Amino acid sequence: MTLLRAANLGLAFGTRTLFDQLELVIEEGERVGLVGVNGCGKSTLMKILAGAMKPDSGEIQLQRGAAVTYLPQEPEFPAGSTVKSELLVAHRPLRDAIEAHAALSARIEQAPADQHEKLLGQMAQLSQKIEALGGWDTEHHAKKLLEQLDVTEWDHPIERLSGGQRKRVAVARALLSKPDLLLLDEPTNHLDADTVDWLEEELDALPGALLLVTHDRYFLDDLVDRIVEIEPGHGVTSYPGNYEAYLAQKITAAEEAANKQHKRDRWISQEVAWLRRGVEARRTKSKARIQRAQKLMAEKGLKKAVPADLQLAAAPRLSGIVIEAEHLHKKFAERTILEDTSVILQRGERIGLVGKNGVGKTTFLRVLLGEVQPDAGKVVIGKGTRVAYYDQQRAQLDPEETVYESASGEEFVEVSGKKMALVSYLEDLLFPVPMQRMQVKALSGGERNRLLLAKLFLQGANVLVLDEPTNDLDLVTLNVLERLLLGFTGSVLLVTHDRYFLDKVATDILAFEGEGRVVRYAGNYETYKTLKGQSDRAKKAAKAAPNPGAGASASTSTGASASSGANVNPGAPPAKAKKRLSFKDQRELDAMEQTLETAEARKAAVEAALVDPANFSGPNAARMPALQAELEAATREVERLYLRWQELQDLAG
Repeated sequence: MTLLRAANLGLAFGTRTLFDQLELVIEEGERVGLVGVNGCGKSTLMKILAGAMKPDSGEIQLQRGAAVTYLPQEPEFPAGSTVKSELLVAHRPLRDAIEAHAALSARIEQAPADQHEKLLGQMAQLSQKIEALGGWDTEHHAKKLLEQLDVTEWDHPIERLSGGQRKRVAVARALLSKPDLLLLDEPTNHLDADTVDWLEEELDALPGALLLVTHDRYFLDDLVDRIVEIEPGHGVTSYPGNYEAYLAQKITAAEEAANKQHKRDRWISQEVAWLRRGVEARRTKSKARIQRAQKLMAEKGLKKAVPADLQLAAAPRLSGIVIEAEHLHKKFAERTILEDTSVILQRGERIGLVGKNGVGKTTFLRVLLGEVQPDAGKVVIGKGTRVAYYDQQRAQLDPEETVYESASGEEFVEVSGKKMALVSYLEDLLFPVPMQRMQVKALSGGERNRLLLAKLFLQGANVLVLDEPTNDLDLVTLNVLERLLLGFTGSVLLVTHDRYFLDKVATDILAFEGEGRVVRYAGNYETYKTLKGQSDRAKKAAKAAPNPGAGASASTSTGASASSGANVNPGAPPAKAKKRLSFKDQRELDAMEQTLETAEARKAAVEAALVDPANFSGPNAARMPALQAELEAATREVERLYLRWQELQDLAG
């Protein structure tokens, strides 16, 4: 049954048309992902559907009695509100029913005996309604949600919370409301990867319908059953299935469009050739045929969407030392951020930093860059190291400057070893000349993000330090950024909660586990989760060992090893007894780096074949099942080699 229908929506800002006769239908219980390039109107459409903005034309039809909850990118709260006040009123029908039940209980105490039966019947109905709406203990449920979201200040004023904490309270408020339709605009912004995993499970369990805007591709893959893409200036196109199915359908649609364009161009060529033969030849054709040919030739034809062309200025070659952090210690009051942390960044490495919000990832980056001084330890920067730093607050952008001034202000810039006009460079990044004259403060979040990346990539850096660069970027630009980082010959330090991005880009993971403990894991995010899970299970098994002496010994050994710094990987279970590295083991360890490189190259080759459009159609399509099986085998082999490598490293001391 239809829950919401948007009919003939139209909206324009000045000369720019955002929507034109847009149609959208959401059924009961449906999970829909809303995608499109930055600036196409995703957030604006969400506001219209939520009733927070009026379109120029068209209407929104909502099922009678249906409740809608809207979570914007930047949540809003009433003045003077607290965490408690916001969460306890989140599910208004439930709160009203509980208050009515309490009032009815008071009436029964004062009412005459002959009215008790009638009032008790009303109370029974209210009790059933309360149970149907989620139960009596809303405060307990709210506190449990806050605990999962790492917010502990139950009576704290909202205005005193950080932006990340405010977003978490807003997420909890939205979940508690249990609406018929939940509208979420970038709900994963400001959330760490573990919390995103948890939120995904919570949303999956919600009974209502969901319309979701997010750049988290795992979110889209796991949660939605339909993708709706906004086409700038027009309407929407619907694709059944999750994000992976959407990509496959886009490839097919692109092939069909290219084929259609080829036929059109060939037909035009034939007609032009005939028309040029002169008047005598034209007499053999009908007048209508000539008019159709002229009309078709006047059309612009199919226009393919162009992604932002992110490019890097030429950078000097890195020296042997890139960045080395030795035995760093850092505290704020009684809170330990770094405890004897040592990290070496080498040429070509792309290290992803993960951990809960507030655990110290940004502080660690600022210590490396010299913006914050450590309490102890030192940081060594190589002589040839040139760093470009993307800060998540985008403080390097002056909101009063124009886009042109903020990017560089110079008439010409050097990109990819070539000199080009700044105007052209910005046009390639989807900033047309009129937009280049706009002030930065007028840009959307995604446009500001893209501008800051453009500004940094002109600096000729060989080390990129990126703190949450993926926030607000559309999926197409994210894909472009991934390819750029994969082809970057320098080194990268990357903080992001985007699990898909880390899986594609990271060569290593630096996990901030709290209380100053920082542990390095070889491999991408998926490998880190596997190794971390194995390590946690091994520690639990060691604590539960029947021999207290052996269990204590193993546990102590593991803890001491992990505290020695970030270059320790606890992925393999601790050995039960000391064992020396044999000659055969040493030879295996010496060759392991090359073995791993070969295995990862094989996996990368299979992954490339799986996403190659040439393999989606024709005779090559039959290879897809075999390629999928080959990828699974290659992935298992890489994981096995990493575990074996860690085992040999542990034996080597």
